[in-house]
Parts: sequence; structure tokens; C-alpha cells
Amino acid sequence: MDLRKLKTLIDLVSDSNVSELEITEAEGKVRIVKGSNVVMQGYAPAQMQMAPMAHAPVAATAAAPAEAAAPEVPALHAVKSPMVGTFYRSASPGAKSFVEVGDTVKVGDTICIIEAMKILNEIEADKAGKVVQILCENGQAVEYGQSLLTIE
Repeated sequence: MDLRKLKTLIDLVSDSNVSELEITEAEGKVRIVKGSNVVMQGYAPAQMQMAPMAHAPVAATAAAPAEAAAPEVPALHAVKSPMVGTFYRSASPGAKSFVEVGDTVKVGDTICIIEAMKILNEIEADKAGKVVQILCENGQAVEYGQSLLTIE
């Protein structure tokens, strides 16, 4: 798919009431989602993502040795939403939450539910570890790829 055709598709989505468009051709698959992020999957050999550009602060070179002496912080793994929908921490309004901060989870444990098109989708942990932070509120709308919680 050439860039002119891709730009035309992006313009069509941005000027219409359509929130998401997915097209599959012989060269690959393109998925355009209206919002803060535009994600194109399967186009060419690798995935490409276009997101708003952020300006990174310039660090002084003298600060590098001080950073090296700092203790290592364990890497946190973010569990991301596989779809657009509504985030729920429990199976029903009065039920106990699937996980709380400090809980230990195993791969495959249900950690939350995302409701999409009146279907409740159980989201499972893709990494074992301790839940460090829950990043979404109960009943909050979530986007595809948005971080739901972090595990260390």
C-alpha cells in the first residue's frame, strides 16, 4: 500500500464518524484507530506505531556518573488492554476484586474484566509476579494498548 493511499485512509477516518478502520491487502494489514494513537499492524515486515511526539528533556553529561551509582529499580511489566472497552476489577459490582496491590499472580490468573460490546472478556496475567500498581479505576473506559496494571 503506498503512502498516498494510506494518507487518504487516515484523512477519511479523521474526517468521519468512524472510530476504527481495518483493511487487509496482499501487502499486509492496516488498522487505523481514531484517537490519540494511530496503530498500523502487519504493514510491511515489521509493526509501525505513530504516536504524538514528546519532547524529552536534555540531560547534562555530568549527571551520568551519579545515575550509575543509583540502586537498580526492578523492571515493571505493564499488562496492556487487548481491546477498547470498560475496565472492571471484579466479576460483579459487590464481588471481591480479582487482584489488589501486593497480590502475587501467576501466568493465566484472571486480573480484571473488560466489557466490549456487551461481552465480558476476562483478562489474564501474562507474567507471574507481584501486582505493584493498578492504573485504571473500576468502570473506566480503556483504549487498546493502554496499561491496566503493573507487575514486578
